[in-house]
Amino acid sequence: MLGLKGTRQRTGRRWLILLAVLALLAGSAFWAFRKVGRWLVAPDALQHARAIVVLSGRLPFRAMEAADLYRQGWAPEVWLFRDETDEADAAFARLGIPHPSEEEYDQQVLMRLGVPAAAIRILEPPTTNTVSEAKLIAEELRRQGGDKAILMTSPLHTRRVKTIWRLVVGDHPQAILRYDSSEPSDPDHWWRATQDVEAVVHELLGLVNAYLGFVAEPRKR
Repeated sequence: MLGLKGTRQRTGRRWLILLAVLALLAGSAFWAFRKVGRWLVAPDALQHARAIVVLSGRLPFRAMEAADLYRQGWAPEVWLFRDETDEADAAFARLGIPHPSEEEYDQQVLMRLGVPAAAIRILEPPTTNTVSEAKLIAEELRRQGGDKAILMTSPLHTRRVKTIWRLVVGDHPQAILRYDSSEPSDPDHWWRATQDVEAVVHELLGLVNAYLGFVAEPRKR
């Protein structure tokens, strides 16, 4: 009887330990779930740079913040990208419907907010995604002898841009990641809005793809 009782006690203790481990894992998963949005937001401290670069996407917020930083004197130029044309562009052309490009909208935003046309540059050749943008920025900085650029993007996109830069460019030249605080986004409660949920999932998958060596080729934005 004593042996059976001891066996039951040991089994009970094992179940308690197992339940405690499962509770700990569940708690950790819940904590990570809540914090992942904030973790994706990884801006850098501002430094004076060769240029402020507006990464494509999320009109007009990135250009708005770029104009603000330009007026504060953080860089002498603002750089934009020319997107490669896609099926939608071709369809608009066939229909004869004017379809301004993203860089045209960005230019209008910048100039409306006080950036002179002479300080705005559109980099060539056209880009398709963040990887091609990072490579083009680095090439232009090296060509000009610049050592850093301020990259303007969205809050949830900052960590992935930083990761991509480190993987495809390295430590030099340096990328300083910033975002516009007025852009609609709630990293601390990202599960409450469909747009933030989609962004978080997209960024996490993008980070996995980057660490795997870009096995899935990034599509046009």
